[in-house]
Amino acid sequence: MATLVITVVGDDRPGLVSALADVIAEHGGSWERSQLAELAGKFAGIATVDVAEASAQALADSLAGLTGVLDTTVHTAHPQPEQPDDGGLLHLDLVGNDRPGIIKEITAALAEHQVSVEDLQTKVVPTPQAGGDLFAARARLRVPPGADLPGLRAGLERIATELLVDLSFEPGGDVDWE
Repeated sequence: MATLVITVVGDDRPGLVSALADVIAEHGGSWERSQLAELAGKFAGIATVDVAEASAQALADSLAGLTGVLDTTVHTAHPQPEQPDDGGLLHLDLVGNDRPGIIKEITAALAEHQVSVEDLQTKVVPTPQAGGDLFAARARLRVPPGADLPGLRAGLERIATELLVDLSFEPGGDVDWE
């Protein structure tokens, strides 16, 4: 079996997911996981599909034929060796007035502590009563074993103060701030 990682972008309209699913099914592919959304009038997403090795190239070629409906990019995923996962999960929520650089500042602090972003969802919500926009982010983070959690927390809290945003953390699994 081959695992393909497929990204798609197109003008949002009904039937786009169906068009993608039809091509995948025609080649015996199994839709495994996806995140799809309408963003600024565009439909965008990423999906993983398992397909027989012998059909992988034909599927990729057929997906390229969707141009005009959906622009697709196909990458073959390579199996990752099993590694012990001694780290833990951390959930982060951020809310504040929107301004450029919020994600840059937060992700720089995460990278400094070798924390991986497993999932990141953001949105900007107009707040007419306050005369601006509100930025909100929610992230699921993978913390490596032995990470300096008090240092990470202090760094993120410093950034939150500088950016004038509210930041909350929830350890998930076996992450302990102390």
